[in-house]
Amino acid sequence: MVTTPAPSRLRAASSAARSLPSLAVAFFSGPVGLAVKIALLAIMNALSVWAAVVLVDHHKWVAVAVLALVTAIIDWIYLTPRAYPAKFLLPGTIFLIAFQVIPVIYTVQVAFTNYSTGHVLTKSEAVTQIRQNSFVPADNGRTFTMAPARDDKGHVVLLMVDQNNGKAFVGTSGGGLAPLAAGSVKKDIDGVITSAPGYTIPQGPDRLALATDLNTFVVHAGSSEIQPQGLDSAVEVRQTLRYDSAHNRFVRISDGALFTDSGRGSFVSGSGEAIEPGWRTGIGFANFGQMIHDPLVRGPFLRVFVWTVAFAALTVLFSFSLGLFLAITLDKPGMRFQRFYRSALIIPYAIPGVLSLLVWQGLLNDDFGVINKSILHTQVPWLFDANWARVSVIVVSTWLTAPYFFLVSLGALQSIPQELTEAARVDGAGAWQNFRKVTLPLLLVAVTPLMIASFAFNFNNFGSIYLLTGGGPSTSDGSVAGATDILISYTYKLAFVVGKGTNYGLASAIAILIFFIVAGISWISFSRTKALENLA
Repeated sequence: MVTTPAPSRLRAASSAARSLPSLAVAFFSGPVGLAVKIALLAIMNALSVWAAVVLVDHHKWVAVAVLALVTAIIDWIYLTPRAYPAKFLLPGTIFLIAFQVIPVIYTVQVAFTNYSTGHVLTKSEAVTQIRQNSFVPADNGRTFTMAPARDDKGHVVLLMVDQNNGKAFVGTSGGGLAPLAAGSVKKDIDGVITSAPGYTIPQGPDRLALATDLNTFVVHAGSSEIQPQGLDSAVEVRQTLRYDSAHNRFVRISDGALFTDSGRGSFVSGSGEAIEPGWRTGIGFANFGQMIHDPLVRGPFLRVFVWTVAFAALTVLFSFSLGLFLAITLDKPGMRFQRFYRSALIIPYAIPGVLSLLVWQGLLNDDFGVINKSILHTQVPWLFDANWARVSVIVVSTWLTAPYFFLVSLGALQSIPQELTEAARVDGAGAWQNFRKVTLPLLLVAVTPLMIASFAFNFNNFGSIYLLTGGGPSTSDGSVAGATDILISYTYKLAFVVGKGTNYGLASAIAILIFFIVAGISWISFSRTKALENLA
């Protein structure tokens, strides 16, 4: 005999289940919730104090003020009952500022600087680095076995033994050499200095901590100087450049050549020779001007721009067409295995795009790819011929995007009232006229904004290009931009591949230009779609 629960018991169980969220809210709104809130605020304030200490140590006073203000606002919001709505708005606002507003502001700021390889330091750091780099090994210079040590006052000194004659010396930073008694400096079997009377040689982490001090440690030795080389040796060097702080310039000692501040983050001679490293500074619109005047940047820009627009537009067109075709095909009532087909068609949308692109790269391999070897039985240069590579990236991007438009179109089709299509049939419209005059216009009202968003996404679809073709193959003009490079991958190459290394300033300038291009195209497209609203 099978018994079933009474309806009253089922209703009671259902009511209890529905009340669990309410009970949880009530539980955490009482003393327990207050304790948890205070604990979380205490952790946040402790992290803020730690961050403030670090910022003060680096003399970042504006950041300290902002940190203190934000911390105070957060404490006030979560400890004041009247600020109840702000408690829910605050987390989203913080993430919006941290991941959207600040990166945008930082990108704009970098676009007006020379931030690049060789220009990442401050001016004072660059001057110090140049002075250190200006020392070269002296002719017939001495070499020393060396160990950093501390004297009785705690000052860092160098214990040195001349490798030629075995004489021992002690050197002080900015001072000279002082001889030590013969045999006073002890070495172990490996020749490493281990002790000297009156001096303490740090060991372990304390010894490694002296590495920063040794970077700027210089011992004067007559007309030359002695610099540490690591933690166990030192060499006699001579200076090639002298810094004239009164006139803010470097003087080359050999010929008296002057290197003055160029105003663009470098010390430059009259002949145009620059000393490295430089420093980071504002250069106005120079990065934007480089896009116009530098042939390496300007030359392929138009070609890349045209291909970017074509790539984004064709991908959206083919993806939407394929997705709409599949949606219409699978929207027939009574079709067998309809759910299975729908589920199978969204698999490309469910698989991570990175994995799909890498798999497609293998499938399209000229020699070993499945498509050439097992399906076509020929060698089509999918990734190594300019035209075939463009076809490849459009086909793969369509394969990745079509499931999205399939889902969108399927939902839009099911929202169109059946009375409209039935009325069109009664008026004598055929299937094609019904689709073109009724279904498609109503469908576009809902789908067009999504098509514009998809166009903007594909306009900056770095992954589909870089992971599939790397922007290649190379073109006949020999420029850094390959046949399939779009603006964003071209920007990446300009920033990280061409020239001396990274060029964040130029990359940021091009990123701003790309933003205005996409924003302009999107604005025009959205303004055009207003005509469709009258059809709804």
